[in-house]
Amino acid sequence: MNNIRALLEKEEVETSAPCRIDMGGTLDLSTFYLPLRRFGPCTFNAALNLRTRVKLSPHTKGKLKITSRGFDPLEVDSDQAPFAHPLGLMLALATYFAADGVHIQIDSSSPPRSALGGSSVAAVALVWAFAKVLNRAGQPMPAPEAVAGLAHAVEQSVAGVPCGVQDQLAAVYGGVNGWFWTAQPGGSLFQRQVLVSPAQCLDFSRRLLVAYCGVPHISKDINGTWVREFVAGRHRGQWRQIVDYSRGFIQAIANGQYETAQALMNRETDIRVQLTPEVLDEVGGQLVATARQNHCGARFTGAGGGGCIWALGDLAQIATLRSAWAQVLSKREEAMILMTQVDPTGVL
Repeated sequence: MNNIRALLEKEEVETSAPCRIDMGGTLDLSTFYLPLRRFGPCTFNAALNLRTRVKLSPHTKGKLKITSRGFDPLEVDSDQAPFAHPLGLMLALATYFAADGVHIQIDSSSPPRSALGGSSVAAVALVWAFAKVLNRAGQPMPAPEAVAGLAHAVEQSVAGVPCGVQDQLAAVYGGVNGWFWTAQPGGSLFQRQVLVSPAQCLDFSRRLLVAYCGVPHISKDINGTWVREFVAGRHRGQWRQIVDYSRGFIQAIANGQYETAQALMNRETDIRVQLTPEVLDEVGGQLVATARQNHCGARFTGAGGGGCIWALGDLAQIATLRSAWAQVLSKREEAMILMTQVDPTGVL
């Protein structure tokens, strides 16, 4: 086993990965895509240039230290790292790589718990950071799919609940993609469809607006409700509709049919609200309603319950909506329109 601390003493390592907006999330959980496989479950996401940066540096032998915005600094014994801690995912990944005497510094450009995939993005960046360290000792860099797979596997192992993989894939690949959850026995979990070329990402960005509602999201509670209800056999028809709307949305984006995409986006959001009204808090509900009044599509990110809302429209609609959203967001401290655009690049 390579001595990561000794390798870091020669040179520290820095990496970064993008967060994402999405539609058709939850379908990337095996709880859903396996029984719904015959209907073609899929998820859309677009990576954003609100990147999470990870830096590895040497630290006291026998210790692991993590510094991350929004959390108190944490130092633990390397061989007794608690995975149940709020930073437990990072500790679990460090333990996977047998890290000892390492300081992990995490700096996210997105608001804490904003439902943009932050913890999964940090996990991808951390896996890539350890891979870069080990590459100095002659180990080859892993394939993108392997990075996403490892970050997801470790997250699900410590979370205690089913976890999706779309956040990790957006962080690894970047850009605007449709992910089709094929789950072929002995084959790949997914098929990727690139919906917007890297050269077109800036133009696509002009059709988007992303706002933070000013309060952290509570996705674990909402996802837990969806999982329990689905496993119990309830709302299966609504989930098949979500699959249909997600597939239609992906096809519409691929074909540049944005009005169709906006309509499907709103229909999918309506079903989610019927299933769990708490996906939209007070401000989120106002943002969605205002977007529709201005002929845009709007949806919460992740599993909602706070966090962010994103909108899709033409250039004139988005310009008008920006002003209308600013008025809604002015009512809550820390709520804001995020200055962001699509990031065509994945983990670096």
